[in-house]
Amino acid sequence: MSSSFWQRLDLWSQRLWPATLTLMLMLLGSIPVPLPFWQPISPSFALMSVYYWAIHRPTALPLPLVFFIGILADFFGMAPLGVGTLVLVVVYALTVSQRRLFIGQPFLVVWWGYMMVSAGAMMLAWVATSLLDVTLVDPRPAVFNYLVDLGLYPAVAYLFARAQRWLLSQQA
Repeated sequence: MSSSFWQRLDLWSQRLWPATLTLMLMLLGSIPVPLPFWQPISPSFALMSVYYWAIHRPTALPLPLVFFIGILADFFGMAPLGVGTLVLVVVYALTVSQRRLFIGQPFLVVWWGYMMVSAGAMMLAWVATSLLDVTLVDPRPAVFNYLVDLGLYPAVAYLFARAQRWLLSQQA
Protein backbone atom coordinates (compact mmCIF):
# COMPACT_ATOMS: atom_id res chain seq x y z
CA MET A 1 0.00 0.00 0.00
CA SER A 2 2.80 2.44 0.78
CA SER A 3 4.36 2.05 -2.69
CA SER A 4 0.99 2.89 -4.21
CA PHE A 5 0.82 5.99 -2.01
CA TRP A 6 4.31 7.09 -3.06
CA GLN A 7 3.53 6.45 -6.73
CA ARG A 8 0.39 8.60 -6.49
CA LEU A 9 2.30 11.30 -4.63
CA ASP A 10 5.00 11.24 -7.33
CA LEU A 11 2.36 11.47 -10.07
CA TRP A 12 0.68 14.44 -8.34
CA SER A 13 4.00 16.21 -7.87
CA GLN A 14 4.72 15.83 -11.59
CA ARG A 15 1.29 17.18 -12.48
CA LEU A 16 1.65 20.14 -10.14
CA TRP A 17 5.15 21.07 -11.29
CA PRO A 18 4.06 23.59 -14.00
CA ALA A 19 1.61 25.25 -11.58
CA THR A 20 4.22 25.40 -8.83
CA LEU A 21 6.76 26.84 -11.24
CA THR A 22 4.24 29.44 -12.40
CA LEU A 23 3.47 30.44 -8.81
CA MET A 24 7.17 30.76 -7.95
CA LEU A 25 7.81 32.85 -11.06
CA MET A 26 4.80 35.03 -10.30
CA LEU A 27 6.29 35.74 -6.87
CA LEU A 28 9.69 36.44 -8.42
CA GLY A 29 8.09 38.78 -10.95
CA SER A 30 6.34 40.70 -8.19
CA ILE A 31 9.71 42.00 -6.97
CA PRO A 32 10.34 45.28 -8.79
CA VAL A 33 13.81 45.63 -10.28
CA PRO A 34 15.07 49.20 -9.85
CA LEU A 35 16.64 50.78 -12.91
CA PRO A 36 18.61 54.03 -12.86
CA PHE A 37 16.69 56.95 -14.34
CA TRP A 38 13.59 54.80 -14.89
CA GLN A 39 10.72 53.30 -12.98
CA PRO A 40 11.26 49.85 -11.48
CA ILE A 41 10.25 47.02 -13.80
CA SER A 42 8.64 43.70 -12.97
CA PRO A 43 9.07 41.03 -15.64
CA SER A 44 5.85 39.20 -16.49
CA PHE A 45 7.12 35.73 -15.63
CA ALA A 46 3.58 34.52 -14.89
CA LEU A 47 2.49 35.58 -18.38
CA MET A 48 5.45 33.75 -19.94
CA SER A 49 4.64 30.65 -17.92
CA VAL A 50 0.94 30.67 -18.74
CA TYR A 51 1.73 31.07 -22.45
CA TYR A 52 4.33 28.28 -22.46
CA TRP A 53 2.30 25.73 -20.51
CA ALA A 54 -0.91 26.56 -22.41
CA ILE A 55 0.88 25.42 -25.56
CA HIS A 56 2.85 22.47 -24.25
CA ARG A 57 0.82 21.06 -21.32
CA PRO A 58 -2.52 22.81 -20.89
CA THR A 59 -3.83 20.04 -18.64
CA ALA A 60 -1.01 20.73 -16.20
CA LEU A 61 -2.11 24.35 -15.81
CA PRO A 62 -5.92 24.41 -16.07
CA LEU A 63 -7.96 27.60 -16.35
CA PRO A 64 -9.16 27.68 -12.70
CA LEU A 65 -5.53 27.54 -11.57
CA VAL A 66 -4.61 30.34 -13.99
CA PHE A 67 -7.47 32.37 -12.52
CA PHE A 68 -6.17 31.73 -8.98
CA ILE A 69 -2.61 32.70 -9.96
CA GLY A 70 -3.98 35.90 -11.53
CA ILE A 71 -5.79 36.80 -8.32
CA LEU A 72 -2.62 36.19 -6.31
CA ALA A 73 -0.62 38.33 -8.74
CA ASP A 74 -3.16 41.14 -8.33
CA PHE A 75 -2.92 40.90 -4.54
CA PHE A 76 0.86 41.13 -4.78
CA GLY A 77 0.37 44.48 -6.45
CA MET A 78 1.36 43.55 -9.98
CA ALA A 79 -1.77 45.25 -11.36
CA PRO A 80 -4.99 46.78 -10.09
CA LEU A 81 -7.26 44.12 -8.66
CA GLY A 82 -8.77 42.10 -11.50
CA VAL A 83 -6.50 43.33 -14.29
CA GLY A 84 -3.81 40.67 -13.91
CA THR A 85 -6.45 37.99 -13.57
CA LEU A 86 -8.22 39.18 -16.71
CA VAL A 87 -4.96 39.28 -18.67
CA LEU A 88 -3.80 35.79 -17.62
CA VAL A 89 -7.21 34.23 -18.29
CA VAL A 90 -7.47 35.86 -21.73
CA VAL A 91 -3.90 34.85 -22.63
CA TYR A 92 -4.54 31.29 -21.49
CA ALA A 93 -7.83 30.99 -23.41
CA LEU A 94 -6.37 32.54 -26.56
CA THR A 95 -3.22 30.42 -26.45
CA VAL A 96 -5.06 27.15 -25.79
CA SER A 97 -7.44 27.89 -28.65
CA GLN A 98 -4.50 28.44 -31.03
CA ARG A 99 -2.04 25.87 -29.64
CA ARG A 100 -2.31 23.62 -32.70
CA LEU A 101 -0.54 26.38 -34.66
CA PHE A 102 2.47 26.26 -32.31
CA ILE A 103 2.87 22.56 -31.56
CA GLY A 104 5.93 21.20 -33.37
CA GLN A 105 6.95 24.61 -34.73
CA PRO A 106 10.48 26.04 -34.46
CA PHE A 107 11.19 28.20 -31.44
CA LEU A 108 11.14 31.41 -33.50
CA VAL A 109 7.50 30.77 -34.44
CA VAL A 110 6.56 30.18 -30.79
CA TRP A 111 8.50 33.30 -29.77
CA TRP A 112 6.71 35.30 -32.47
CA GLY A 113 3.43 34.02 -31.01
CA TYR A 114 4.55 35.21 -27.59
CA MET A 115 5.40 38.61 -29.07
CA MET A 116 1.86 38.93 -30.44
CA VAL A 117 0.07 37.55 -27.38
CA SER A 118 2.22 39.57 -25.00
CA ALA A 119 1.63 42.78 -26.97
CA GLY A 120 -2.11 42.19 -26.78
CA ALA A 121 -1.85 41.39 -23.07
CA MET A 122 0.10 44.58 -22.36
CA MET A 123 -2.43 46.66 -24.32
CA LEU A 124 -5.33 44.98 -22.51
CA ALA A 125 -3.68 45.64 -19.14
CA TRP A 126 -2.97 49.26 -20.07
CA VAL A 127 -6.55 49.88 -21.24
CA ALA A 128 -8.07 48.15 -18.21
CA THR A 129 -5.79 50.06 -15.82
CA SER A 130 -6.61 53.36 -17.53
CA LEU A 131 -10.32 52.62 -17.29
CA LEU A 132 -10.06 51.69 -13.61
CA ASP A 133 -7.98 54.81 -12.85
CA VAL A 134 -10.32 56.96 -14.98
CA THR A 135 -7.27 58.55 -16.58
CA LEU A 136 -4.79 57.64 -19.29
CA VAL A 137 -1.91 55.85 -17.64
CA ASP A 138 1.55 56.53 -19.06
CA PRO A 139 2.15 53.65 -21.53
CA ARG A 140 5.97 53.93 -21.53
CA PRO A 141 6.55 51.62 -18.54
CA ALA A 142 4.27 49.00 -20.10
CA VAL A 143 6.12 49.22 -23.42
CA PHE A 144 9.48 48.95 -21.68
CA ASN A 145 8.23 45.97 -19.65
CA TYR A 146 7.05 44.38 -22.90
CA LEU A 147 10.50 44.76 -24.45
CA VAL A 148 12.18 43.32 -21.35
CA ASP A 149 9.76 40.37 -21.44
CA LEU A 150 10.56 39.72 -25.10
CA GLY A 151 14.24 39.61 -24.26
CA LEU A 152 13.73 37.30 -21.28
CA TYR A 153 11.31 34.86 -22.92
CA PRO A 154 13.95 32.72 -24.71
CA ALA A 155 15.81 32.03 -21.44
CA VAL A 156 12.60 31.32 -19.54
CA ALA A 157 11.26 29.09 -22.33
CA TYR A 158 14.56 27.18 -22.33
CA LEU A 159 14.16 26.50 -18.60
CA PHE A 160 10.55 25.41 -19.14
CA ALA A 161 11.61 23.08 -21.96
CA ARG A 162 14.21 21.50 -19.67
CA ALA A 163 11.58 21.09 -16.95
CA GLN A 164 9.17 19.57 -19.45
CA ARG A 165 11.79 17.08 -20.68
CA TRP A 166 12.52 16.14 -17.07
CA LEU A 167 8.81 15.63 -16.40
CA LEU A 168 8.44 13.44 -19.46
CA SER A 169 11.47 11.37 -18.48
CA GLN A 170 9.94 10.81 -15.02
CA GLN A 171 6.73 9.50 -16.54
CA ALA A 172 8.52 7.01 -18.78
